[in-house]
Amino acid sequence: MSIRRIVTGHDTSGASVIQEDGAPPRVRRVGGAYGPLFHEIWHTRETPARIDRRSGEPAEEGIQLAPPRGGTRIRVLDIPPEDAGIARLTPEQARAHFAEVGAGAASSHSGADSRHAFMHRTETIDYGIVLEGELTLVLDRDETVVRAGDIVIQRGTNHGWANRSGKPCRIAFILIDGEFTDGLG
Repeated sequence: MSIRRIVTGHDTSGASVIQEDGAPPRVRRVGGAYGPLFHEIWHTRETPARIDRRSGEPAEEGIQLAPPRGGTRIRVLDIPPEDAGIARLTPEQARAHFAEVGAGAASSHSGADSRHAFMHRTETIDYGIVLEGELTLVLDRDETVVRAGDIVIQRGTNHGWANRSGKPCRIAFILIDGEFTDGLG
């Protein structure tokens, strides 16, 4: 199923209009065969977000995992089913996977004691909404299966997404820049 992005705005008189209607302009597979297909929908660079007549989405190079500092990001990921090869990924390979999206330091895969090769942590609040299929949310001490219609509120915790279902999964993420407190950083 294709993804359609509809962006609204205002004309010169202030009336609401559709500015864009089509596929997201940035779509890229990250991490080779094990990696998800990123559909970058929109991001903002500040909160509150600027609402004006002319601007569109701020320019951005490549795919970035986290939102801009003080900003937000929405994306859809198509996550393929895993095979046994993911368990053989080294910590260096996992860091390289996250480095493709500007977040090599977010990777927390430490080798044989890691719960999942793509364990990572970002200083963000993320709302993950499963659209199709299912994933296993893997945390340091817990895990749970999330299915279509489930919503995960990911609060800066170390986590990984495992697709053990044998079928592709589509999940939408809304990411909001955050700040660690209480010694969590």
